[in-house]
Amino acid sequence: MRTARRSVSALLSLAHQGLEEAGETRSPSSRYALAHLAALRAAAAVLSCRTSSSGPESRTRPTSAWVLLAKVAPELTEWAQFFAAGAEKRAAAEAGIAGVVTPREADDLLRDAEAFVSVVETTLLARAG
Repeated sequence: MRTARRSVSALLSLAHQGLEEAGETRSPSSRYALAHLAALRAAAAVLSCRTSSSGPESRTRPTSAWVLLAKVAPELTEWAQFFAAGAEKRAAAEAGIAGVVTPREADDLLRDAEAFVSVVETTLLARAG
């Protein structure tokens, strides 16, 4: 159990670092990609708490973290769908495709990712308590 807590803590710490880095970068593509990655790390923290790698689902083909999040944390389904919809844009931004992300989109996603990380922390605290 301690290892799981450390893993969750580490993932949330990485999510916060990613949000901070996203907030400091000038490039909209980088800001978008970093914010999306921060949200993905927060989702991974939830998955770390609510899944086990020994069940039958662990032997199936890879599944999107966002799909898994909706399954194991139904209360986060809307968030999972939102970030899943932005995954292709994040990949394009990471690939350096010019003009794929506007400054407004990057700023909006950063705010949404900050809200999501906060919701994840609240969700995990409520479950732990």
